[in-house]
Amino acid sequence: QVQLVESGGGLVQAGGSLRLSCAASGRAFSMYVMGWFRQAPGKEREFVAAISRNGGITNYSDSVKGRFTISRDDGENKVFLQMNSLKPEDTAVYYCAAKGAFSVYDVYDKENLFNSWGQGTQVTVSS
Repeated sequence: QVQLVESGGGLVQAGGSLRLSCAASGRAFSMYVMGWFRQAPGKEREFVAAISRNGGITNYSDSVKGRFTISRDDGENKVFLQMNSLKPEDTAVYYCAAKGAFSVYDVYDKENLFNSWGQGTQVTVSS
């Protein structure tokens, strides 16, 4: 497993942008599918985006498609979430997650498939 640490959260006005980073420690980062999830107050944690091992395949929830972009830098052991056109309903704690995969074609969107999680970073979007 890898250890994950998120950063980049904060307070932003509606329409603004933020870039979240997730730094992974441990070996073989390139062997992991990486994902972002979020949990708003009083709600269950939900899938946001995921990226395959080589970055060739990405998957997004309908609520963020066209506004958020997930990317990875295997040389730096990092995954990023660029968030544009932010809305108040994007307010949540954002979590980075990892899952080892054999295939470069695998990408996951189910929370229970990921087995390494970060501590989360707060994103607050004001109206």
